[in-house]
Amino acid sequence: MMLAAGGARVGRRTAGRALRGFSQTATFAIKPCDLYRLEQGPPAEAELSREDALRYYRSMQTVRRMELKADQMYKQKFIRGFCHLCDGQEACCVGLEAGISPADHVITSYRAHGVGFARGLSVRAILAELTGRRGGCAQGKGGSMHMYARHFYGGNGIVGAQVPLGAGVALACQYLGTGAVCLTLYGDGAANQGQIAEAYNMAALWKLPCVFVCENNLYGMGTSAERAAATTEYYKRAHFLPGLRVDGMDVLCVREATRFAAEHCRSGKGPLLVELLTYRYHGHSMSDPGVSYRSREEVQAMRSKSDPIMLLQERMVSSELSSVEELKEINAEVKKEVEEAAQFATSDAEPSLDVLGHHIYSSTPPFEVRGANQWIKFKSIS
Repeated sequence: MMLAAGGARVGRRTAGRALRGFSQTATFAIKPCDLYRLEQGPPAEAELSREDALRYYRSMQTVRRMELKADQMYKQKFIRGFCHLCDGQEACCVGLEAGISPADHVITSYRAHGVGFARGLSVRAILAELTGRRGGCAQGKGGSMHMYARHFYGGNGIVGAQVPLGAGVALACQYLGTGAVCLTLYGDGAANQGQIAEAYNMAALWKLPCVFVCENNLYGMGTSAERAAATTEYYKRAHFLPGLRVDGMDVLCVREATRFAAEHCRSGKGPLLVELLTYRYHGHSMSDPGVSYRSREEVQAMRSKSDPIMLLQERMVSSELSSVEELKEINAEVKKEVEEAAQFATSDAEPSLDVLGHHIYSSTPPFEVRGANQWIKFKSIS
């Protein structure tokens, strides 16, 4: 798990820093969740240790810098095709991971880079996948929308299609008796899909350990939620399932809500729906400038008042869990890591043509794959 691994690195790098007299824990009041069909919800206070705070901060900064680097590499034409960035939504991916265990499962949409990093993928593997190199997490054959890690079933390119898949993963958890849960992520735009209502229904009937997570970033592509949905209270959408609406810009709110939801599912009470109110700074994808349907002033207001990294930093400094100087050191380390990963992603070799058919079928004799020239054929590898 990346957060755990990151925590070990943070521990080594900050061993000397702990001697400076920093606080080791602090407790913060957090925004209460809106509840639906629940008598009690997550706590309105969250305890944060110095170790966790440094881990969350480093992870969120890494996701932010990685996405900004992906933006730059796309404009330089190192990255082609579809590319959906999640900067602004860092509290969601980091907070969700902080609320579950490595043995739990996650599936998400095409906006997958941050979730993949939180699940254990390195920046190097993510950026190399974006540039189509063999050192990528899917050997350069998946690209931005198709990334995989242990217990992470990818970004999925079909809008909403990952939701019934996530219910299926939860069914496997129940059938095998592992005690694990599956976080099934989708956006507010996908929430209007019929297949999602069908997944709610089956999950409720079978009491599956599935946490449905709607990342509501207020816009489905270029359409505001108010123009696309008869009701924007997505946490009430299942009607028969309990739900939570959470401040998705606060990593502690997301962590506490995820812990609550995971425990609810683990205890055999069935599925639960979580709506994370969040915001993306980039447009829907790299082909969308993001300012034709919302103003630059709106985006800037969110950056200045609700930025998830800024909120965590202010808490850490004000409670003496860290200092501005220490966080600047972390920023420098993260910048170096991302730059080195980008260098690898632009210099690593592309996958060879003879392996492009590999992984299409799980068990089959080698078969011929036609190349770009119809007279040239390659043998697949099984």
